[in-house]
Parts: sequence; C-alpha cells; structure tokens
Amino acid sequence: MLFAALFGVIFSAASGSAWVGFLGAVVTGVLIAILMSYVALVLKSHVTLTGIAINMFASGCTVFILYLVTGDKGISSSLASKVMPSVELPLIHKIPIIGEVLSGHNILTYLSFLGVLFTYILLNKTVVGLRIRAVGENEQAALSVGAKPVKYQFIAMLISGVLAGMGGAYMSMGYVSWFSRDMVAGRGFIALAAQQLGQGTTLGTMSATLVFGMADALANNLQALQMPSEFVQSIPM
Repeated sequence: MLFAALFGVIFSAASGSAWVGFLGAVVTGVLIAILMSYVALVLKSHVTLTGIAINMFASGCTVFILYLVTGDKGISSSLASKVMPSVELPLIHKIPIIGEVLSGHNILTYLSFLGVLFTYILLNKTVVGLRIRAVGENEQAALSVGAKPVKYQFIAMLISGVLAGMGGAYMSMGYVSWFSRDMVAGRGFIALAAQQLGQGTTLGTMSATLVFGMADALANNLQALQMPSEFVQSIPM
C-alpha cells in the first residue's frame, strides 16, 4: 500500500492524469506481491516474517525514492499530483440525508465495494476460488486432488497485490492529495484484524472494516470537538 501510494502520486504528477497514477499504483502493488510471492513461495521464507521485512523496507525505501525524485524527505509537496474524481450517484444524491451519506464519495470508495463483490464471487462461485480456499484450509488435501498449492497461492497473492494497490492509491489520491512518510499508518494490520473479526468471510470482513472505519471517523470528529487526546487514542482504528 505504501509503495502504491507513492508511485500513484509520482505517475499522476508525471502524466497529469489521475487514472494513469491509479494504474501505476495498481501495477506497483502487483510487483510487490510478485516479490513477496517469490520470496515466500519459491525461496520458502516464513510468510509473516517476509511481510514484516517488506513493511520495514517500504517505510525507508519510499522516503528514499521520494527524495531522489523530488528532493523532499517527508511529504510530496513539490509534486502536482492528481486526485481521483468523486461520483454523484444518480437519483440517490437528491435524497435528503441518505444522499449525503451514500453519494459524492471518491470513485475508489465505490470500487472497493465492487472489489468485495468480485472477491465473493471469485471465492464462492468459481473453480479457481474453490481451489484457493482449499489450498488455504488444507494444502495437502488440495494437493491430493491435483490442485497445485503454489499456483493458487501465487494467484491469491497477485489479487491481493491489486487490491492493496487500489488501497494505496486511495490513500494518496483520494483520502488526501499527496504522499507522506508512513501514511498508511498501520491500516494493513487493521485489515488483518478485520479479516479475523469477520471470520475469514467476505461479507464478515467487509462489515468489520466498516466498524473500524466508523471508529476512525468518530476519532477524527472527537478531535475536532477538542476531546482529550487520550480518549481519542483509546478508540480503535
């Protein structure tokens, strides 16, 4: 997500197009997923330790790349990066209160819900999804019926790279309009917590992310109301 956030800003600034930046972010997410897949699946490193190593690498490397490109070390203030457009939902945006809640958000917000639908259909309605689940639940059983675990683990990692790239693009081209050091701020770990809270199901995980998102929004609003910082920090993201 952090690499995708940076390269989304760089590509959008260089091309003058938010969509080129978005594509650059997604491709970056896929490339990082390929790197992690190679290290974890081919070189047989521990997947959790590999993820931690890549997180630490991203924290420093993104700042280094930003410095090489712009001379900045903290925030991409010198890059004229673009922002993904917001979308007004037809008819819904005219409904009082409901329209304000559901309409007018960044297009990546709506793409995220399409991503949930895609994931649900993939995992529950397709042969590939069934084999991904089988490999995840019992690798040896999947191998006994001819499913190659490494192949389907690699597919799952690539899909994760696409989704993480979209998340990174939202951070720097939707949530804000710039890149800053460590701007993901642990949201990837929150995603793991949401997956566990949702018991590994698509809709359950989405519901958990909405709960965490509401807590994050509440914390921001309480800060605006000058609530004590200690109370705000006690609210889970």
